[in-house]
Amino acid sequence: MGLSHHRIGILFSADGPYGLVGRAMLNGALLAVDEVNARGDCVLEPVIRDPQGALAGYVAGAERLLDAGIRHVVGCYTSSSRKEIIPIFEKRDALLWYPSHYEGFETSANVVYTGAAPNQHIVPLVRHLLARGGRTAFCVGSNYIWAWENNRILRETLAIAGGGVAGERYLAVGETVFDQVIEAILAAKPDFVFNTLIGISAYRFFRDFRSACAARGIDQARTMPVASCSLAEPELEAIGPEAVDGHLSSSVYFTSIDTPRNRAFMAAYAARFPEGPTPSADAESSYIAVHLLAGALARAGTEDAATVRRAACADEFEAPQGPVRLDETTLHACLTPRIGLSTAAARFTIVAQAEAPVAPDPYLVRSDPRVVPVSRRPHLKVVP
Repeated sequence: MGLSHHRIGILFSADGPYGLVGRAMLNGALLAVDEVNARGDCVLEPVIRDPQGALAGYVAGAERLLDAGIRHVVGCYTSSSRKEIIPIFEKRDALLWYPSHYEGFETSANVVYTGAAPNQHIVPLVRHLLARGGRTAFCVGSNYIWAWENNRILRETLAIAGGGVAGERYLAVGETVFDQVIEAILAAKPDFVFNTLIGISAYRFFRDFRSACAARGIDQARTMPVASCSLAEPELEAIGPEAVDGHLSSSVYFTSIDTPRNRAFMAAYAARFPEGPTPSADAESSYIAVHLLAGALARAGTEDAATVRRAACADEFEAPQGPVRLDETTLHACLTPRIGLSTAAARFTIVAQAEAPVAPDPYLVRSDPRVVPVSRRPHLKVVP
């Protein structure tokens, strides 16, 4: 019997305000397609749509893919785009494989989440900051659900520890004027800035904030470090050398993970995409999503959503970050949290990490600091 052949949808914004991240995610997915097709379990034919960062583009792209008979789509970066198209997948009983870290508080039988849930990024980051004396934050983010929900979790966690939020500002995706926001931060003098800006907004903020601090004789990286749950290597490169170092990022993947598996992934990625962009956590998550999907399709012998979903939850994939498997209750992935500190070389030094993959807790029913005090739940060990 011949190999099974499957068309799968790829829905990433390689253009638009967060196109740098979208291109890395597209690359991660296409690298996995190449590896699957070379392995010979099944043959994947990717059908690519680029929404260019527009919500209407995601709707049109998803509908075109599903109208063409495709049942499985790997795609979306922002939560707004994901939420915009989930009803389409639920109506058509197709599966969206969502490969981005996100704010949680969602499950759908028609979505497989291979990116980090809040207990795998925001909760470890806040605990790391609290352990180092950070009690007061200033929040600046893009004006949509990713920033709103992460800031809410941050506020609640800091309040339990006796801290708080000194200020909170939201700006439109793509906004690049930060003068008033930066003045407000400098006036508040927080222990750290919590950044939930995305794309070109984030890159400009890092540069302008560093410059404003330098003009006042402030060592920004030491005095008011910027902490993020979305900052990745290609974005460090976009920030530029004048402001790239000294930022904290909470993620499940960094290119600096020193294992044979990650070194092989990095070499394969560089060979396939010599023009970049550099891999990111979301690129690795897209890579994971395609491999899990391909394995499930090969074992299921059908593209039926429920059958493929069950097959995917029975698998474990040795990813560049380490072993990854899906939780059958939530359809979220078990992942390994890490904290990185950015360097002048536009990479991250890993300063803390979990000893093993952490089960997803998208609703924070097990990880919620309102239930268990922060000081009693150390999840990450310091990396020498």
